Amino acid sequence: MTIRSLLVANRGEIAVRIVKAAKALGIRTVQVHSAADADMLAVRLADEAVDIGPPAAKKSYLNIEAVIAAARAAGVDAVHPGYGFLSENADFADAVEAAGLIFIGPKGDAIRLLGDKVAAREVAARAGVPTVPGSAGRVSSIDEARDGVAQAGFPIMIKAAAGGGGRGIRIAADMADLDRHFPQASSEALAAFGDGGLYLEKVIGKARHVEVQILGDGKNFIHCFERECSLQRRRQKVWEEAPSFLLPADVREKLCASAVALAREVKYSGAGTVEYLYDEDSREFYFIEVNTRIQVEHPVTEMVTGIDLVQEMIRVAGGAPLSVRQEDVALRGHAIECRINAEDPARGFMPAPGTVRRLVVPEGEGIRFDTMLYEGYTIPPFYDSLLGKLVVWAETRDACLDRLRSALRGLVIDGVATTVPLHLALAADDSVRRGDFHTRFLEGWLDEVFARQAQPKAEVA
Repeated sequence: MTIRSLLVANRGEIAVRIVKAAKALGIRTVQVHSAADADMLAVRLADEAVDIGPPAAKKSYLNIEAVIAAARAAGVDAVHPGYGFLSENADFADAVEAAGLIFIGPKGDAIRLLGDKVAAREVAARAGVPTVPGSAGRVSSIDEARDGVAQAGFPIMIKAAAGGGGRGIRIAADMADLDRHFPQASSEALAAFGDGGLYLEKVIGKARHVEVQILGDGKNFIHCFERECSLQRRRQKVWEEAPSFLLPADVREKLCASAVALAREVKYSGAGTVEYLYDEDSREFYFIEVNTRIQVEHPVTEMVTGIDLVQEMIRVAGGAPLSVRQEDVALRGHAIECRINAEDPARGFMPAPGTVRRLVVPEGEGIRFDTMLYEGYTIPPFYDSLLGKLVVWAETRDACLDRLRSALRGLVIDGVATTVPLHLALAADDSVRRGDFHTRFLEGWLDEVFARQAQPKAEVA
């Protein structure tokens, strides 16, 4: 492997994860940081750190020139983008290579192709992967959108062609909704992604969100089974599981095979995720998109397969073939990940930055906490509120849920409000324990919880 040193072009818990994975491979690490992140945990763990600008992300973590300059000055061989920020920016991947460095991820052309949701649908169709009924390609006007609806029918989802993370999405129930939401979605997509292009997808009622982890080295392609990601708020994942507990064996086989077929179609290199909607009633699945990076929820896949996905990314980027074959990948047990955010669920998930006065991390078999925290750390208010991911594993899903409740009770983060109470309530909920939920379940569940909290308390005589 040619990578002897790498620069981590990210922050927070994923930066810590990358630094630790690289060190385990004997690789020197250089951590970039904004002025607001000079004391973050990844800076303390890395061999070297470089200040790349002011707190605002666009002037630091999203500043391609600053990141490349830091990599050159530090004399690294490679750059790992993590997730978010520049991780799916094809121009950044190209700039890293143009600087004579290795980008730890797919080539810029692959990111560009798969990052365009319309082009990705076309790739999926060529690979024989079923796609959600919708527009044949981009729709650039309201008249084209009306034509698309005539093919797919209502309700229809208006989505950003270059989008991700749930932004730029509107749902239209009829033509009046379509006329109203179409320009709004285009404007939001343009502001968020610099591209106002849209496409249409049929809304799948009570769909489950299932995704497949893929790995490739450009010649060999495998899957590491699937994850269940249906518990979402505002189309943002809240907790994830591996494997998807209600997926029939024959559907799992077809689903995972389709993800590998797509990876093979584009000669994929690195770690990626192929996302689907699954209709439990019809037992049909539909391609949504490809994320050309490591996912937030990758630890649950690692827990049930024993594969270190971040290390595998680094090895492949360094020119090594995949270290595992498909027949080597086996499922063992069940894993659940809870995203622990600095947000107050009781106050509408208001962000809650502050100083961590006390931190107690639960320990024991099958418990893992990927985090950016330490006692005395002050959480800056400029970035995503994710503090860490509590991940648990057990032989069965029921045992996993029990272990999760115990681990959540043992996790102490004093000084800031967090989403731990939300996860404790979910882990105890009968519907969640039965696996009886879908992508819109959590928002309805939260509405009921907040409605109960808003009711006046009965007076005590």
